[in-house]
Amino acid sequence: MKTKNTMSTNLFEDFDLVSSKQWKQKIQYELKGADYNETLVWNSPEDIMVKPFYHKDENSTALNSGTKATEFKICQNIFVFDISKSIERAQDALNRGADSLRFTIENETIDITLLLEKIAFQRITVYFNLRFFSIDFVKKIEDFAKKSNVTIFCNLDPIGQLAKDGNWFSTPEKSNFNSLNTIASSTNSVSFISVNGALYQNAGATIVQQIAYSLGHVNEYFNRVESISTPIVFEIAVGTNYFFEIAKLRALRILFNLIAKEYNHTLPCNIIAFPTKRNKTLYDYNVNMLRTTTECMSAILGGADAIANLPYDALYHKDNEFGDRIARNQLLILKKESYFDKVNNPADGSYYIENLTQQLAEKALALFKDIEANGGFLKQLNEGTIKRKIQESADAAQELFDSGKEILLGTNKHPNKQDKMKHDLELFPFVKVKPRKTLITPIIEKRLAEKIEQERLELE
Repeated sequence: MKTKNTMSTNLFEDFDLVSSKQWKQKIQYELKGADYNETLVWNSPEDIMVKPFYHKDENSTALNSGTKATEFKICQNIFVFDISKSIERAQDALNRGADSLRFTIENETIDITLLLEKIAFQRITVYFNLRFFSIDFVKKIEDFAKKSNVTIFCNLDPIGQLAKDGNWFSTPEKSNFNSLNTIASSTNSVSFISVNGALYQNAGATIVQQIAYSLGHVNEYFNRVESISTPIVFEIAVGTNYFFEIAKLRALRILFNLIAKEYNHTLPCNIIAFPTKRNKTLYDYNVNMLRTTTECMSAILGGADAIANLPYDALYHKDNEFGDRIARNQLLILKKESYFDKVNNPADGSYYIENLTQQLAEKALALFKDIEANGGFLKQLNEGTIKRKIQESADAAQELFDSGKEILLGTNKHPNKQDKMKHDLELFPFVKVKPRKTLITPIIEKRLAEKIEQERLELE
C-alpha cells in the first residue's frame, strides 16, 4: 500500500477557487435583505470606502514600498538640561535595550561635544531635536561625526518651526534658507533636514492631509536648498486606525521616492515615528499603554526606521524612570518577544493594506499637486490655507468625539467617576495660550479629550 506524501502536496489544490463575486453573493444572502453597502461598507475621514473583504481578483499589482521591519530601532527621547544627568540617562537607556537616542536641546549653551563623547555610539543612531538654529552648533556635530563615523540626524526644520511657532528661527542671516544652504555646502557626515509631519497629525489633519502636507513641506526644501546629499528625516505621529496607519507610512515612502527622483535625490528617507497625542487621556491613563502599543505596531509594520514610544503618563508627569521604562519595554516586547523584527515587509501581500496604500497615495498625490498648482506649501502656509484645512478636519473629528461616535474608553465611554487627577498634575496638559507677535497663526496641537477633562477637573 502506498501512502501519499502530504508534505509535498499543495493542500489548496483540493479546494475550488472562489471569486470575489461569489463571496459577495454569499454575503448578500446571509444579510437576508439588508443592503450590502449600507450594512458592511463604511467611509473613512479620507473618503475611502472600506469593504468587508478584499480579494485577489480585485487587487492590482503589489506596490513596492521599500520597507523593512528588521531595520526599526528603539529610540529613547531625552530632554537635555543638566548634561551630566542626560548622559547618565542615555547610558541607562542603552543598557536597558534602546538602540537609538533622540536628544531635545533648547539652546546652544549645551556642550554638545562632551555629550557626544561620553556616550558609546558604536551601535546606535542619534537624532537631535534642536529648538534653535546655529550653524556653529551643527558644525561641532559634523566634526564629531567625521572622526567617529557615527549616524547622526540633526533634524533642522525651519518650515516646521514657522508652522508650529508662527515665526522663523532667529538666525544672523536674513533667511533660514540661507543658513540651510551654508550648512549644506559644508556638511556631508550628518543629515541636517527634517520634516515635522507629526505636527499635522497632532493638530487633527486627516491621513491624506498628513501625507500631502509632509510632501509639500519637503518639496520646499528640494526647491530652496541647493544641494541635499544626505537622507531627509520625517518625524511622523501614528494614530489609532491600525491598518490605515500602516498604509500611511508605506504611501509616504512611495511618494517621497517619486518626488525625490525628480530632483535626482536617490537616498531613501528616514522615518522616526511617535504615537499620536490626539487620543491620549488624563483619566483612565493606563489605557494609553494599549493605544501606544497598537500605534507602535502600525509604525513597525509600516516600515518606520526608528520608533520613540510615548510614556503612558507623558501628558501630566515630567520625564521619569518608570514611565520611560514601561514605554521602552513595550517596544522591546514587540521586537524581542513578538519577533516583529524578523520579517521584511510584513504587510506585503495583504490585499486590504495594498488597497489602502494605493488609495492614500493617489489621494495624497492629488492634494500635493493641487498645493503646488496654487503656489506651493509655503505660500499656502503663510496665507493660512493649511491651518484652515487642518482645523476643518480637526473640528469634524471633535464633533464625532463629542457626540460619542468616536470613542475613547475611560473618557467618553465607561468613564470611572471615582478617578481623580488634579493632585497628580506635574505638567499643564492642555493647549497653552501664549499671546505674542507672530508672522502667521501657528498650527496648534490639541487632544480630543481636552474639553471633557477640563470640565471633570473643575468638579474635583
